[in-house]
Amino acid sequence: MGLIRRLRVAQRAMERAMLGVSLRDQIRNEEIRRRTRVSDIAQRVAKLKWQWAGHIARRTDGRWGLKVLEWRPRTGKRSVGRPPTRWTYDIRRVAGSRWRQAAQDRVLWNSLQKTYVQLWTTIG
Repeated sequence: MGLIRRLRVAQRAMERAMLGVSLRDQIRNEEIRRRTRVSDIAQRVAKLKWQWAGHIARRTDGRWGLKVLEWRPRTGKRSVGRPPTRWTYDIRRVAGSRWRQAAQDRVLWNSLQKTYVQLWTTIG
């Protein structure tokens, strides 16, 4: 959530700089976005993440990308607190636990993309 917020803040600052608008001008973000016609950075990042996950799941050449997604560290004692969230957790929330099999069907995978982007951008 913090990453999405920071990306959006940076994008809005860049859009204001493109238009030569200051925060003191009190122009709404929607108006600035309408003037610049730039897409939301959070939607773009979510779309690229979804496409990359599908690409990695479909690869069969044995490179380490898929192995890294499946890797679980074995370090003896667990640390105190909540376990760190993994990169694939939000993908599994949309595509299910068998997301790698779902990614093999490009039509199904592309149809799930819109749902994922909407879910990912409403978090922030």
